[in-house]
Amino acid sequence: MSSELPDTMDVIEISEPGGPEKLVPATRPVPEPAAGEVLVKVAAAGVNFPDVMQRRGHYPPPPGASDIPGLEIAGTVAALGDGVSKLAVGDKICALVAGGGYAAYCTAPVPQCIAIPLDFEMVMAAAIPETFFTVWTNLFDRGRLKSGDTVLIHGGSGGIGSAAIMVAHAMGARVFATARTEEKCAVCRKIGAERAIKYTDQDFVEVTKEATDGLGVDLIIDIVGGDYTVRNIAALAMEGRLVQVAVQGGAKPEIPLYLIMQKRITLTGSTLRARSIADKGAIADALRENIWPRFESGEITPLIHTTMPLADAADAHALMETSEHIGKIILTV
Repeated sequence: MSSELPDTMDVIEISEPGGPEKLVPATRPVPEPAAGEVLVKVAAAGVNFPDVMQRRGHYPPPPGASDIPGLEIAGTVAALGDGVSKLAVGDKICALVAGGGYAAYCTAPVPQCIAIPLDFEMVMAAAIPETFFTVWTNLFDRGRLKSGDTVLIHGGSGGIGSAAIMVAHAMGARVFATARTEEKCAVCRKIGAERAIKYTDQDFVEVTKEATDGLGVDLIIDIVGGDYTVRNIAALAMEGRLVQVAVQGGAKPEIPLYLIMQKRITLTGSTLRARSIADKGAIADALRENIWPRFESGEITPLIHTTMPLADAADAHALMETSEHIGKIILTV
């Protein structure tokens, strides 16, 4: 690597599994990019619930990935690995990574890197990769969303939920969303939800049934699991699709299988982190073709709740665990 690069960098480590206080500043050697990778000088990194799960000891990095948390970054290419020709030192990019984002420098496979949309700030770009890669593959690859479909998105004011609302609305779907407070419901409506359901005092099954003339919705994107699962099935239309992207409410629901059989429902889901570079590269290509022009035109803009310095990562995790945030929490380097 270039002699202009430092030998060491500031990072945030997980000292041991536990609460937010287990995220501690440390110093590590600057990593070297392998063949097909670039080294990114990180300007901003997104905070995501999988980071929280990793910190708690429930979501270890895949083999070969950095143990430093952080799955999405934005910054400037600082060095090239062998065989890299599609990017150059100095390019401004955002990237999906399997770990290592909470650091001053991070390596990223070239297929998972995308040039930052025109006029985008680094903070905005850092909110894209993990969130919009997840949304795209679950709405379209798993959920088979098409224009005119009705879709219910749980957790509509969070990072994943808000992105899913914007993308589904932009692609011609009728969107319903759930959120905990009226303030969060108002945000969901503002960014594209036809109906926002305050789940603390409204039944999303009843509301979606009423809004669809008793038919139910074609697709549900769920982050809850647990006892939501049977209610989700009740809210689905015939041939409906339930896509599980997280299980914050429990991973072992009891499901009467006859309900799936009666409605011919597809129950599916996915994780992203352990998938191959080729898989992630294909998602990046789909985003570049279908969503990047909407970023550049301003039709879609990632929803940012707040930014914090990298050294305050513990505070960022504590905030995420309160569920008080609306949109993304971003760490700046």
